[in-house]
Amino acid sequence: MVVTDGNGRVLFCSPTRPGSCADITQARQSGLVQLLADGPAVDILADAGYQGLGAQTGGRVITPPHRKFKKNAPDWYEEMHERQRKAHSSRRIRVEHGIAHLKNWRALARHLGRREHISDIVQAVAGLLSHQQTADLTSARQM
Repeated sequence: MVVTDGNGRVLFCSPTRPGSCADITQARQSGLVQLLADGPAVDILADAGYQGLGAQTGGRVITPPHRKFKKNAPDWYEEMHERQRKAHSSRRIRVEHGIAHLKNWRALARHLGRREHISDIVQAVAGLLSHQQTADLTSARQM
């Protein structure tokens, strides 16, 4: 699970866990739901894997719209759903870019080492990337 700011800079990267786990389950187990429910008012733009967290966090987790019609949807509904989905995707693109920056690091793109070490590697790369993005921001402000 990766959290970025509005500009796509990495703020947090959760430790990895062995095996597969649904996004929403990992958010619950890591305490994100409780933190958002009790913490400061921030909006989280999430993908469809987090649908349902909005109700548990007081609307702070914003996910793409859920399809109400599986089959034979009216034309007006298809158009509305597509507009909402594109609007969410347009707001979320910077988050995806932040995640892509992590995946571009060779240590993560081609991990050939032991699985026990991947969590430490992810945390190290996230820290380096965050530092690099902060340094780039500082140098841009000085110019």
